[in-house]
Amino acid sequence: METFFAHSAKNGYPPQRYAEHVENTTKLALCFAQEMKPYCKKDAAQFENILRCAVPYHDLGKLDEKNQAVLHQKDGESGPLPVNHTDAGAAFLKQSGRDALCSILLVYAHHHGLPDSTVETNRAEAACYRDAHETVRSYVDQELEQLLQLHRHLVPESAAHVPEYCEGDPAIFFRMMLSCLADADHSDTAAAYGQYPKPENVPELQPARRLEALNQYVEGLQGAHPSERNKLRAQMYKACRDCETKAGIVSNDAPVGSGKTTAIMAHQLRQAMLRGARRIFVVLPYTNLITQSVDVYRKALVLAGEDPEAVVAELHHKADFESEDTRYLTSLWRAPIIVTTAVAFFETLASNRPSTLRRLHALPGSIIFMDEAHAALPVKLLPLAWHWMNVLEEEWSCYWVLASGSLVRFWQIPELAKLVGTPAKQVPEMVNQNLRQALLRYEKKRITYCWNSQPLSRAELIDWVMAQPGPRLLIMNTVQNAAVIADDIRKKYGEKCVEHLSTALMPVDRAKTMEVVKKRLANPTDSNWVLAATSCVEAGVDFSFRTGFRELAALLSLLQSAGRVGRNALYGDAQMWSFHMKDDAMLTSHPGIKVRAAILKEYLCECLREKKEITPEMSTQSIQDELYRGTSETKEMQALMEAETLSNFQTVNDLFHVIESDTVPVIVDAAVAEQIQKGHGNWREVQKYAVSIRRKNLEKWHVKQIAEDVYQWDLHYDPFLGYMDGVLNPEK
Repeated sequence: METFFAHSAKNGYPPQRYAEHVENTTKLALCFAQEMKPYCKKDAAQFENILRCAVPYHDLGKLDEKNQAVLHQKDGESGPLPVNHTDAGAAFLKQSGRDALCSILLVYAHHHGLPDSTVETNRAEAACYRDAHETVRSYVDQELEQLLQLHRHLVPESAAHVPEYCEGDPAIFFRMMLSCLADADHSDTAAAYGQYPKPENVPELQPARRLEALNQYVEGLQGAHPSERNKLRAQMYKACRDCETKAGIVSNDAPVGSGKTTAIMAHQLRQAMLRGARRIFVVLPYTNLITQSVDVYRKALVLAGEDPEAVVAELHHKADFESEDTRYLTSLWRAPIIVTTAVAFFETLASNRPSTLRRLHALPGSIIFMDEAHAALPVKLLPLAWHWMNVLEEEWSCYWVLASGSLVRFWQIPELAKLVGTPAKQVPEMVNQNLRQALLRYEKKRITYCWNSQPLSRAELIDWVMAQPGPRLLIMNTVQNAAVIADDIRKKYGEKCVEHLSTALMPVDRAKTMEVVKKRLANPTDSNWVLAATSCVEAGVDFSFRTGFRELAALLSLLQSAGRVGRNALYGDAQMWSFHMKDDAMLTSHPGIKVRAAILKEYLCECLREKKEITPEMSTQSIQDELYRGTSETKEMQALMEAETLSNFQTVNDLFHVIESDTVPVIVDAAVAEQIQKGHGNWREVQKYAVSIRRKNLEKWHVKQIAEDVYQWDLHYDPFLGYMDGVLNPEK
């Protein structure tokens, strides 16, 4: 019998046989379903039934003689397949007379992505969940019987089909199903090309042992620095660790500096013990917080003999790649403890793309900590995100901790609850009222909020900032603004007077800069300098400056930025200033903050006029005010909720963006870029040596494409301004 391939020869690896790929993918997809099964509160048997029906036929179209001719070409000579290889499997399942809508959708979507259900159902019956071109469908229908005969010779038939149905929330259900198929398909393909080992040795969570290690770590910290703040932190740690709750979602509004990083991890580990969880997630709003948190977790949680990177995964970017040549670079959720960004986490839930969804099946049975929950998502995304949280808690055994020193209790806002279609929910607090009040009293005596009402030029800004007591924190609204001001300070006052931190730097350089900043802050004789940064430092970073300055943005941004000033109450008169800039050709505006900045300006003027204080209790009110004024946001919320209800996956994918920019990873390190061009490299290297750049800027900045959806930075880069050095100084 002729040999039939699923994948052609590539990079020195032989072609993969069709039967081998189908059998491996089916086995792996069923394994993923088995791992999810204990955490599915609905009919988990449906997973295995649907996958057994769908997966064996997902690549049926590759048996077509035209496709086989391409797959048999020599290494480096094969191109794209001439016939849509997903259409044959969908055609067979549609024509088989089975009640197999779920299976049809999986096969159809495993390459193209999940479609809008309303679009598909409005198509003619013959075209629904099939190739868009009638000529392709006709050709596949004509060849289908021969393809099935070949398939049955090569792959044993699976068990008898059982009628399919979906319990619970259908949109999450379908995403979970595609996740199992896509991850199995992509993983087996990558293993066939030697792009990562199979199987991977993933450590177990072992929550009891890790909690014991964390207790010892925290005891060492508390003994080393006795103070009023550390006494409160010790109480906070014990209260969080020992909190008993039967709820599936809890909140924590402890202010900055109260030790939430370790206290909530202790709570997560204990809940993992009680609930039999398999994985812990820490979801942070900004990439720079990840390195700091990961450093703590690896010191405190890794057991003897373990690989720290395998135990605590550090995922900076939403690095997802569709192409068969680059999808092995996709970052997955396979470690027992995963620290990632709100962008990567929630845009995975929103996605319709196989390369992104392939990690989703790892989420059921997880303990999820949303740190700085106020900053994780823009307001317009909160209703749908809240819906997902409830579905994952009620149907997939997920447990949520929502925490922030400026916590927005969005679940209590009637307008949002109405959009979700559920009554306002009571989310219990982890910490008792007495301790919360003690922490809040400490917070209020720590800092004073001030307002400079006069618009400033760049020169006026840097002179005013440098005249205030240092060390100083200066936060600008955009990456370019931070770089421009940092460069201005360096040119006028010298390199020793300024540090710069933003996502213009590679993660490895951000980590180095953060270490420099910590060392300078620890030196009491080193005070005449400024950290010019973006919002990436306004939440969760363990910095304590003498004076702070925040370009006018949202109230929540101001409150969180203040957490980096006078953090440990070392100064009796620490100040946090708000200001705004004059128009300047070198400065850019942030399109998403206009309404929020106007609301904050009103609050500041009112507080100054009536001698009131800016306090964290104003956080929820600021969101309500924002909703009242942002009629366009209300319409976007409604559109998102409607799309999710109708299982319009493409629409949800297109509308749900945590950051309003279409960014791609751009490799800065030449050696890493060279490895990727050769078909090697791995996602960890991409995380360390890449920056995220808006797609619209790729052509303007002459960014070179080196693989499908992967680019290399060719302009100048330096460890101070990062890629913005090449943008601001193109002559280099």
